[in-house]
Amino acid sequence: MQNPLLKPSARPYQWPAFDVLTADHYLEAAKLGAAEQRNELQRIIDDHGAPTFANTFLALESSGQVLRRAMMTYFSVLSAHGTEPIRSIQTEMSSIYSAQEDEIYLNQSLYSRLQALDCSQLTGEDARLAEQTLKEFKLAGADLDETQKQQLKQLNAQLSELSSQFSNRVLENQNAHAVHFDSAEELAGLSDQAIESAAQAAKQAGHSSGYLLPLFSPTQQPVLESLSDSEARRKVFSASVSRGIGENPTVQLAADMAKLRAERATLLGFANHAETVLAQATAPSTAAVEERLRELTKAATANAHKEAEVLGNIAGQEVNAWDWKYYSNQVLREQYAVDSEALRDYFELDRVLIDGVFATATKLYGITFVERFDLPTYHEQVRVFEVFDADGSPLALYTGDYLARETKKGGAWMTSLRDAASYFDERPIVTNTLNISAPAEGDPILLTLDETNTLFHEFGHALHGMFSNGQYASLSGTSVPRDFVEFPSQVNEMWVLDKQVLPGYAVHHQTGQSLDAQTISKIRAAGLWGQGFATTEYLAASVLDWAWHTISADTAIGDPVQFEQQVLEDAGFDTALIPPRYRTGYFQHIFANGYSAGYYSYIWSEVLDADTVQWFEENGGLMRENGNRFREELLSRGNTRDPLESYELFRGRTARVEPLLRRRGLVNAE
Repeated sequence: MQNPLLKPSARPYQWPAFDVLTADHYLEAAKLGAAEQRNELQRIIDDHGAPTFANTFLALESSGQVLRRAMMTYFSVLSAHGTEPIRSIQTEMSSIYSAQEDEIYLNQSLYSRLQALDCSQLTGEDARLAEQTLKEFKLAGADLDETQKQQLKQLNAQLSELSSQFSNRVLENQNAHAVHFDSAEELAGLSDQAIESAAQAAKQAGHSSGYLLPLFSPTQQPVLESLSDSEARRKVFSASVSRGIGENPTVQLAADMAKLRAERATLLGFANHAETVLAQATAPSTAAVEERLRELTKAATANAHKEAEVLGNIAGQEVNAWDWKYYSNQVLREQYAVDSEALRDYFELDRVLIDGVFATATKLYGITFVERFDLPTYHEQVRVFEVFDADGSPLALYTGDYLARETKKGGAWMTSLRDAASYFDERPIVTNTLNISAPAEGDPILLTLDETNTLFHEFGHALHGMFSNGQYASLSGTSVPRDFVEFPSQVNEMWVLDKQVLPGYAVHHQTGQSLDAQTISKIRAAGLWGQGFATTEYLAASVLDWAWHTISADTAIGDPVQFEQQVLEDAGFDTALIPPRYRTGYFQHIFANGYSAGYYSYIWSEVLDADTVQWFEENGGLMRENGNRFREELLSRGNTRDPLESYELFRGRTARVEPLLRRRGLVNAE
């Protein structure tokens, strides 16, 4: 049969033919698509007519449809369901993508053709597309001489290969470091459902008996909140933090990538890789980022030490890193009467999704959702919904892939199978992927409050993609600076505990009773507890990322583990008590997922988020007119204009940091 990726799918929204797609299809389409785009680029170059927007920038934007289709579909599947055949072609697919980027951005004839157009006459999105495209060419090395371009191509190829290796090894290590226990007694504190799920996991992994606790992306594992045996907690924690060190190591791969990125930055005329990232960010300088991280670290670690004293009083001794989540959960139970494990019974996935996430979007934006069962998916757990606008017109397809499995990388994310582009009459297909522990067969899928928050967060990204009404895909949806993209998703978290939203979805899966008002009040009252820890572990990871990407090309790294430890100590972190959310060996965000020198973005975006939440609260909260304003000025705009301009038009002023400081308990915290 013909490769289904070689032409647009006839299914609604050009939905991919997941029922027949194979690894060979992806690879063939990538190769043929790359060749096709090279021919399209040559036609742009060979056009001897007067340069116009249509025969330069628009022609470039229109090129590479087959390659784009193959790559967007492949990398979405690789992350969510990376079977052995799919993973086996990752290095080659990444190499094709990297080489094609060089083919475009280091093509002097193409660059000259684009520069020949007088862009001063362009307006609106055409002007923005031209401006952003030329900027991308420059930052990609278009102004280098031919010798330098060859050096850059070699660096890009090396980085592509190392990133693929890192990603593969992280998934392998996450599965290999799953922790086996012989007896159920060792798992005391876990629910019966969780213990049964662990027993099934052990059998599926080939163990004749016992229980297996899988690991998730971050350092601190969810089960550490509940395991009552300190030795069991230590065992899980040790398995988590040792990933990437020793057998199947990743830390040296990370160090090599950081070094190569520094070399590339030097070649491009920057002092370090972080400077190259900030050239396309909203943060004004590396100094501004460092100052923000330094200020917040001082206040956050002071809060964390106060929290440690409280935990020590409860434990009757100084707590270890693996004890923190357990005793912190005790504080919630004893001082705030909030039982995290018991709350799971109120957060059943389908109710959270339909009566929480979707219902909120309907109230705010008027959109509605209809589940579709006629579209094939890459895994049976994937759900597909068609989204309709308030006037009933089709808006997008939304897919949810929520459960953890061995073929899925850790964490949670939003991506697109197709971006919105009104010029080409293309509606978006957006995906949300999470890693919620799969229950024992027949049991309901119950979420923690954190997982519920994550689902709302990722759906905020999905809204950003679905609401885009830009003409061009490269400017649409989440194609905004990295330190802006988390802002809309963070805003959507505000509805998790909203008094108009929570009662609608927080319903006991057995009794049908809604979560009572008293418990809801206690959850809100406990909101500041643990912020010292949460902010500190996040900032430690941000500082670590920043350190790796502010080295110069001639910096001597030495032992990557010692480098990490020294960086964090110098910044004032007590890593023996609060290690970073991600250590170097499993920091996928920065070594495989495009967040290099960008992990600071979450806190940078949160300034905008907290200020926006204050605006919603001041203007009546969950109201259609509020949603319409947020959609019109921000969610729909993508990168069609400067995102900070969009924010100021929405808010009426620049963002203020005070709401963030109050939210995280950092006012007068030092």
